[in-house]
Amino acid sequence: MRPDSGLTGTMARELFDAQVTSRHLDLAARRLRADGAGYYTIGSAGHEGNAGVAAALRPTDPALLHYRSGAFYAARAAQLAEGKVDAIRDVLRGVVASAAEPIAGGRHKVFGSTDLNVIPTTSTIASHLPRAVGLAFAVERSRQGLDARGSSGRHAADSGQPVLVPPAWPRDAVVLCSFGDASVNHASAVAAFNTAGWSDFTGLRLPLLFVCEDNGLGISVRSPAGWVGETLRSRPGIRYFHADGCDLADTYAVARSAVSWVRRHRRPAVLHLRTVRLMGHAGADAELAYRTPAEIEHDLTLDPLLRTARLLVDAGQASPMELLSRYDEIGWRVQQTAAGVRDEPKLASAAEVVAPLAPRRPLRVAKTIARAAERAAGAALAERHRVFGGRLPEQTGPQTLAQAVNATLTDLMISHPQAMVFGEDVARKGGVYGVTKGLRDRFGPARVFDTLLDETSILGLGLGAGLGGLLPIPEIQYLAYLHNAEDQLRGEAASMRFFSQGAYRNPMVVRIAGLAYQKGFGGHFHNDHSVAVLRDIPGLVVAVPSRADDAAAMLRTCVAAAEVDGTVSVFLEPIALYHTRDLHTDGDGGWLSPYAAPDRWADTHVPVGRARSHSYGTGDRLTVLTFGNGVRMSLRVAARLAEEGHGCRVVDLRWLAPLPLADIVREAGATGRVLVVDETRRSGGVGEGVLAALVDAGYVGLARRVAAVDTFLPLGPAADHVLVGEDAIERAARALLSA
Repeated sequence: MRPDSGLTGTMARELFDAQVTSRHLDLAARRLRADGAGYYTIGSAGHEGNAGVAAALRPTDPALLHYRSGAFYAARAAQLAEGKVDAIRDVLRGVVASAAEPIAGGRHKVFGSTDLNVIPTTSTIASHLPRAVGLAFAVERSRQGLDARGSSGRHAADSGQPVLVPPAWPRDAVVLCSFGDASVNHASAVAAFNTAGWSDFTGLRLPLLFVCEDNGLGISVRSPAGWVGETLRSRPGIRYFHADGCDLADTYAVARSAVSWVRRHRRPAVLHLRTVRLMGHAGADAELAYRTPAEIEHDLTLDPLLRTARLLVDAGQASPMELLSRYDEIGWRVQQTAAGVRDEPKLASAAEVVAPLAPRRPLRVAKTIARAAERAAGAALAERHRVFGGRLPEQTGPQTLAQAVNATLTDLMISHPQAMVFGEDVARKGGVYGVTKGLRDRFGPARVFDTLLDETSILGLGLGAGLGGLLPIPEIQYLAYLHNAEDQLRGEAASMRFFSQGAYRNPMVVRIAGLAYQKGFGGHFHNDHSVAVLRDIPGLVVAVPSRADDAAAMLRTCVAAAEVDGTVSVFLEPIALYHTRDLHTDGDGGWLSPYAAPDRWADTHVPVGRARSHSYGTGDRLTVLTFGNGVRMSLRVAARLAEEGHGCRVVDLRWLAPLPLADIVREAGATGRVLVVDETRRSGGVGEGVLAALVDAGYVGLARRVAAVDTFLPLGPAADHVLVGEDAIERAARALLSA
């Protein structure tokens, strides 16, 4: 073997086996697809040099893998005790969508295994890179000794109680994240590189190794010559390494240097592997439509398997016939395994498909809150007095919504040492609206900190931190700013449990200031009221408190659900109600609420998916279903109608996902007249879901809806023309009452 590479003959033979295994898995996937028994043919042929990267790492180093990392997966499986992980069977079960596949259970073909510390990713466009930055942050934070008890990214099998464990990775672990060359152009990859470099410039250590597997093609689109290397080499704060990914010895030598550098310095690096893509992008790809025969033939001469075979023969480690025999032996095993798994049972019902998506265990959530209350009133009472400066919030009188959120965050940070609050302007400034004011002083910059201005990176940091055993509570400054980062919630956060059957999870509560009705500071970006994309994400909880007492209780619920079930929640706070004090008349204090002392947390607990009803008069003539700013407006209208003898009930939905279906149906049936007051847009708004729920439940009474106009919001008073107002609510209510 090459003496300068560090690659021994024994290692080379083992890695050759991993490369051959990966190639035969690609061939088997195509045969299964041709027979109508397989459903995934994106292969790793030409990228098998990544087996050398696996050899340079430890099996305890967490890895988020590119979808062409078959040889890496096979090599890592071989590092464990024989038979502990059967890489061939695992991968083929994914190809045929077998319900027995151990990580995703037939929901998708992914590389993932808790035994191998391979975290499943389904992305083909690098959306897992921001998460990798967050995971490196969590690994280093744990190394530095921050208490990581509680909500863990990994947990044991369900035994009747949530079993929460510290991160399983060693103190000197390195996070590995691989991706394709075309992905360097994607916004999420750029965000991850930028955040890793930015963090390095600030002195924040991130033990992260990016690996770019560069075959020069993004499906059929060529990467310009030299572009990928120049792009990666020029990233500030990220050390650059380059290797010939078709040469196993070179790959291993450079990967070993890169891993050693990252492990020693705890700083980010990128390993640029030059590879080739053999057999096209996937089984249905006709390469001759965009590549010349000469180009294809040239890449065949660089086949990593042939080059590793030549390496072994030239070093006297094996004869050509021995290697051919080994190739056939592994191929026979792959074929036999493929025959054995092709007819395994598939997911047989909708219930089986969605089972790991978003478990809801409300009793455990309630018990978790009750235990936190006991600690706050007992062992943690002195700590509460110290943190609150001797003035406990329950003793300071009624609070606004913003004050209640601040006090609740403080209590949650006391009870959850692994919790972190971060985002743009949340630390020194205390948030644009003062909601996080004082938290940094109370808990220090390690737990309350400002981030760079990039929502994708903020969410990615949260996803990785949750996976690594922390409890992230990131803030997105305005709802409009979420939309450029939505895929971090849709494609990464909400799907983690789904594609790992709960083996991995990323608990997180995302606080977002949003909705409309700000006076003197508005326009589209600061008054955005579009929540359709959030309600469309499977498993995501969307909470919208309108009052201070609900805000406190619902935030505690979201955090407890994250702790118990790994839930990802969006906590949408109506900006216009942050500092509102009055309800009906100036000075009445009707929109203020006392902060519940810990001994009342259990009694005031708000379960996910439960609404709140307010009655005026007899409450038997009209039901108003609403949320957010609509609650206050509807209550004011209901009070006026009640004075005329029209009893109304105003139902605050509180949860937009999942909707409180049982409460909606019950409250609607109580009056037979329903008015849906929806401050979001008419098309794609919340009202559509509420009315559909009533129809599905067989509601036969009267129903009307008032909603915002389908437009972006203008600046200034013009917004009043397109938003729902009290006049419109009252007109619709009177029309229903007279029907």
